[in-house]
Amino acid sequence: MEIYILLLAVFGAVVLLTAWLPMLLKELPLSLPIVCIVIGMLLVWSPLFPVIAANPLENRLATERLTEFVVIVSLMGAGLKLDRALSWRGWESTWRLLGIAMPLTILAIALLAGAILRLDLAAALLLGAALAPTDPVLASDVQVGPPQSGQDDDVRFALTSEAGLNDGAAFPFVYLAIAIALSQLSREPFFADWLLVDVLWKLTAGIAGGWIGGKIMGHLMFRLPNRAGLSETGDGFVALGITCLAYGSTELINGYGFLAVFVAALAMRSVERKHDYHERLHGFAEQIERLVMMVLLVCFGAAIAEGSIFGALNWQVVVLAVLILLVVRPISGWISLMGFSAPAKEKAVIAFFGIRGLGSFYYLAYALGQAEFAQAEFLWVTVCLVVLMSIVIHGIVVTPIMRHLDEGRATGRVVD
Repeated sequence: MEIYILLLAVFGAVVLLTAWLPMLLKELPLSLPIVCIVIGMLLVWSPLFPVIAANPLENRLATERLTEFVVIVSLMGAGLKLDRALSWRGWESTWRLLGIAMPLTILAIALLAGAILRLDLAAALLLGAALAPTDPVLASDVQVGPPQSGQDDDVRFALTSEAGLNDGAAFPFVYLAIAIALSQLSREPFFADWLLVDVLWKLTAGIAGGWIGGKIMGHLMFRLPNRAGLSETGDGFVALGITCLAYGSTELINGYGFLAVFVAALAMRSVERKHDYHERLHGFAEQIERLVMMVLLVCFGAAIAEGSIFGALNWQVVVLAVLILLVVRPISGWISLMGFSAPAKEKAVIAFFGIRGLGSFYYLAYALGQAEFAQAEFLWVTVCLVVLMSIVIHGIVVTPIMRHLDEGRATGRVVD
């Protein structure tokens, strides 16, 4: 009973910090995720340590479900705050990052993982697919502002839209890794099923299901007569209902739910782009996302301090993590933006801020529940280290870099 009361008190403190810390950290070279991890590390000396030290290696299903929830909520929030209408030219940076940078990143990580960690093809491909997508949860500091806030410059837009779409776009590669792992045991062919089902059908179902569902919800909100629209309620928690409905209904038809949630948000904005209710929906989604993210990262910090999460850490893993964050993503991002009409500084920032986070935990936990992968412990320790390094490195430099860009843009000095 005493542990429960203490846990309740700590949860209350986390809720308060969720609201308070973003304001305090706004001008500091620190991010909310960094603080959450530090809090978790400090809690290892508290009586709550056995409760919060949730090692993802030992709690795969819990890791999968919790990260799944926070990612879909984050995807809804990301889609709602994009003011720019969907188009080929207006979203050029997004298509480049999605179609060029992400496949290059997956290939490079898989090759490096095979060479440095001696992983087999299935495990190396899974690591690449898990670590290639940028994270919509931990990247809030480099994303656009709330709906109609005007904070939608090319850098923030590219990173927000990329994070919204590449979570769904990475899934075919995750399923390819799963198919290879299963085929290694059964010796049965897999490519045709993977191409038809996991690529063509699931991508189509995710996009179509999200767009149709989002259009329907948009009309229910803004187009019903006699003040019967859902927007008249003023309730922000409608965002949570739409998120779960879009995700669940798409998964039921075997489509990519991550993709459907983000597309549904875009479709709702297309029905009525300037209504104030979008800001209410986004605000609620952001609050839920931040709260769950803080709880997960506190547990992550406690697991780091406890020590077992990095039990398999060696110099090869450290080298691979450094290469992934500081070489693979920046180079892949820069290559994808070659020829894109943006200042060099902005392209460099877009290429550098490939933030990795909770989505990578989800992909890995999900895949390990579908098939057996060799050296799974090395997969976990690599993902954990890359996410930790990304939180620290990107979290420290994001405030001064984005401030420098904003100041340069305001004075017309952003070209070089």
